[in-house]
Amino acid sequence: MGVDRRQWMLGSLTKKLFIKTYGCQMNVYDSARMADVLTPLGFCQVDSPDDADIVIFNTCHIREKATEKVYSELGRLRDIRDKRIAAGAGMIIAVAGCVAQAEGEEMLHRAPHVDIVLGPQTYHRLPEMVARAARAPDLEGGGTGAGVLDTKFPAEPKFDSLPKVSSQGVSAFLSIQEGCDKFCTFCVVPYTRGSEYSRPIRDVMDEAKALVAGGAREITLLGQNVNAYHGMSAGGNEWRLGDLIRSLAEIEGLARLRYTTSHPCDIDDSLLSAHGEVRSLMPFLHLPVQSGSDRILTAMNRRYTADDYRRTTHRLREVRPDMALASDFIVGFPGESRADFKATLRLVRHIDFAQAYSFKFSARPGTPAAMLADQVDNATAEERLKELQMLLDDQQQAFNSRFLGLALPVLLDRPGRKSGQLAGRSPYMQAVHVTAKDAFLGEIASVRIDHTGVNSLGGRLSGNDDHVWGEGLQQRVCA
Repeated sequence: MGVDRRQWMLGSLTKKLFIKTYGCQMNVYDSARMADVLTPLGFCQVDSPDDADIVIFNTCHIREKATEKVYSELGRLRDIRDKRIAAGAGMIIAVAGCVAQAEGEEMLHRAPHVDIVLGPQTYHRLPEMVARAARAPDLEGGGTGAGVLDTKFPAEPKFDSLPKVSSQGVSAFLSIQEGCDKFCTFCVVPYTRGSEYSRPIRDVMDEAKALVAGGAREITLLGQNVNAYHGMSAGGNEWRLGDLIRSLAEIEGLARLRYTTSHPCDIDDSLLSAHGEVRSLMPFLHLPVQSGSDRILTAMNRRYTADDYRRTTHRLREVRPDMALASDFIVGFPGESRADFKATLRLVRHIDFAQAYSFKFSARPGTPAAMLADQVDNATAEERLKELQMLLDDQQQAFNSRFLGLALPVLLDRPGRKSGQLAGRSPYMQAVHVTAKDAFLGEIASVRIDHTGVNSLGGRLSGNDDHVWGEGLQQRVCA
């Protein structure tokens, strides 16, 4: 028997919301804002979809496997929804984010039990969509394939319609820029997120101050191409990311600043000098390079050469000698030869990365790279990926081992894996675990590192001796 969804939705003042987030930090931020939008309607977040009135999958379209995983999860969710309907309850299922934007109406046909499909630029209209979905008939809980679809790019930026940001805790994300105008041939972002938009200075500053007032000690600035930021001040002047960082650094109580994800072409002089002058700007930068071959970089439309990238990283380390770098790599891009791949390995050895993410090329429908000839066979791409990952893992392990015996300032922002343990992040984004009381949550504690692994560090509280980190680290990071 079906459920009167309108009566069910109005039957309780407190309704349960479950959000599952896939992909990048931008999606983490977007999920938090979707929760903020629904809070005035009486929704509170829960940790499981089993008893949720609304389930939102906030999706990522960068990789093919990620897209298929969403459909697989939707299949399992239908079983949960059917059980709730049989018990006289109900469930509204929404798919948000980049898969929703790319698939659009096709998703409603392929997964007809989905009630709402919304793009990343429309979640400020989520309350209206929920109301429309609640009014729609539910045919025995089976879905009609005619759910609410909103994937239009609005004329007005969504940020203008969002409620004030809620507290995100000790470490917070702040979206300052969306979209991308670079049009790398492998990437769907310009099509799913739209053209570049930078939020005004005042809006960013107000949100940052609200986050700090809510307990944030660290803020990570987000954007698809965050260092292309060009926000306008109240006086009509354009600020770049370096200018914004200097202003944010003056907020009392804000101890740490980070930003991601960057494009090598947009590291300008202002941003370089900010890295050298703003001590709260952490000495760790995720700067995707994708390939070390100029021929492949051209085919990717990355707009720089391998030597350009080397020069940029050299300049960063000139102004901040303890700078550590992370990056992204794609292997098996169409036409990639063994010589091209070896050029990537040479670049990796030259730069010496602290962290990296590496993937086989995944052809995304509608992108120019998906239509290129000379696709690399899967076995070759898999072999190259393993070879690259072995080198990158060795570099990450070697980087982490340099901290053995040093005292690092660690922002303890969450419980650890074991009882009586807390965890946090070093200035270099390493996960650090330490035995400490809950009273240290939210504090930047000095932790002397006594064991290291590929993905994390461990240590003990060492008192107020951060100077050991300052004196010894520069030589070790640059070793």
